[in-house]
Amino acid sequence: MNIPSKVRLIDVGPRDGLQNEKQPVPAAVKIELVHRLQAAGLKEIEVTSYVSPKWVPQMADNHEVMAGMTRQGGVRYSVLTPNLKGYEAAVLDKPDEIVVFGAASEAFSQKNINCSIAESIERFAPVVAAAKAAGIAVRGAMSCTVGCPYEGDIAPERVAYLAGLMKGIGVERVDVADTIGVGTPRKVQAAIGATLQHFGIDHISGHFHDTYGQALSNTLAALEMGVWNFQSSVAGLGGCPYAKGATGNVATEDVVYLLHGMGIETGIDLDKLVDAGQFISGHLGRPSGSRVARALLAKRAG
Repeated sequence: MNIPSKVRLIDVGPRDGLQNEKQPVPAAVKIELVHRLQAAGLKEIEVTSYVSPKWVPQMADNHEVMAGMTRQGGVRYSVLTPNLKGYEAAVLDKPDEIVVFGAASEAFSQKNINCSIAESIERFAPVVAAAKAAGIAVRGAMSCTVGCPYEGDIAPERVAYLAGLMKGIGVERVDVADTIGVGTPRKVQAAIGATLQHFGIDHISGHFHDTYGQALSNTLAALEMGVWNFQSSVAGLGGCPYAKGATGNVATEDVVYLLHGMGIETGIDLDKLVDAGQFISGHLGRPSGSRVARALLAKRAG
């Protein structure tokens, strides 16, 4: 087994975690969350997205959040850009990395953005070219790599196809995402194996949802293949809009506890991370979605 000695986490809480929240979260709270995450040792944070406020009202304050945060040296701040218009708005705020996206499922692509997988990637080609010309890094989020709410299981060949299209337009690294959280270790390893046809292990990250309670098992399965970059969301923020009542992103606290327990370095202070999760959960008026955070908070109280 090729388990890495160090892992770098991308916390997607401020963007992916908060975007589906019904209650508006003020920009000042989002900024404070970013500050707390970087203070806890996170070196990559997905901050916001540049989508139409009509579709995602929660992200309408993207300029305010990006302008209001105090950047820390050595931290990479990424943003999601759905098209060239979004990219042009994003570039004003000087992100370190933009994120483009595509699905490994044709049905998901059609229902989500009304076009085929190939068409969706073609739309992103000018975005990627513009970002690279401006010296901005580009990451590609590959959704539904093991399962789709409409198609069911996704064959590894479909993942390889999507990874090849992303590579073809100049995407530098990709996320293998189990968007609806149905994956199990062997399926996740097959999806990563398919991605390895086009991207080296250093340019692949794992993004696992915990809908069926498999996210940590899938993280371990990816670690066994040598993956050392993962996405997670503080306090487990972010539901799964395609599975009623389901949890979404794996909690950063839970992943950090797993990694530290395996002797893998993350550079993250778990206590400060729990505090960051407690801060945003308190604002949202509900307990943290992280089991580790709840256990550690109970221990502190005791």
